[in-house]
Amino acid sequence: MTNPNEPAPTEGGIVAEVAHMTAEQRAEHDAEVAEAVAPDREIDVEVGETLLELRDVTLRFGGLTALDSVSFGIRRGEILGLIGPNGAGKTTCFNAMTGVYRPTSGQVLLEGKPLGKSSRHRITQLGIARTFQNIRLFGEMTALENVVVGADARAKTSVVGALLRLPRHHHEEQQAVDRAMALLEFVGIADRAADKAKNLPYGYQRRLEIARALATEPKLLCLDEPAAGFNPAEKEELMQLIRKIRADGYTVLLIEHDMKLVMGVTDRIVVLEFGKKIADGLPAEIRENPAVIAAYLGVPDDDVA
Repeated sequence: MTNPNEPAPTEGGIVAEVAHMTAEQRAEHDAEVAEAVAPDREIDVEVGETLLELRDVTLRFGGLTALDSVSFGIRRGEILGLIGPNGAGKTTCFNAMTGVYRPTSGQVLLEGKPLGKSSRHRITQLGIARTFQNIRLFGEMTALENVVVGADARAKTSVVGALLRLPRHHHEEQQAVDRAMALLEFVGIADRAADKAKNLPYGYQRRLEIARALATEPKLLCLDEPAAGFNPAEKEELMQLIRKIRADGYTVLLIEHDMKLVMGVTDRIVVLEFGKKIADGLPAEIRENPAVIAAYLGVPDDDVA
């Protein structure tokens, strides 16, 4: 029987519990969390075939060419960095992939199939999720509720079933809450599950947005400048989280201005300048690439070897 004088258990208790686990217990616990987060996902961190591909994607706004025949692929199981100076077209690339903009010409293919005129909602269902450069959370909802909203993208209950509160809807609802709580623990903010999103520290809001994106069970997670506004310690923690996300079976596309973070966490990097791809290679190759150095340092084209 519960003692009425004892405080009710809080989600923070989960974190305290984990902190006192042995390495063996922690490994078993992490496996259980991964299973709760996405029980149907095959976890394989080996880099494999192309998951998403841009083929000669051009995007124009009136007389402005934001993307100019951009082509590159993202391989299953890798962390790909997409970098370039301000105005290079990085976020526009994200928007073209996630249905915010439709390419003027060219194609975006997911697992070999053109996305065409698919709606943003449909693209999320197909397996592409993203965060935003400017945080977009439901401020009046709790952290847990924000993540449950993401899980709803996978709900199969009909409108009638939801209105009538049929058993299938109730079961899906409980699954969504369980997965959402596991995801909050996965990104390290389970102790703030009951707090309104607007009351969370800035770094926690960033992590919450990642958790909400993961709740859609994406094949590809697109992170748009997730380290913006972070101090060095927070950036280091973010690098660890991104590696953890990949290790849990996700493919990651990362836009980021912090070159130390990009070089430290990515497997491969694509560089844009003025809407054109100017380089594609391993971090060590990109670091030494004359065209990339010129783009960032403003060296005249004639001086590029």
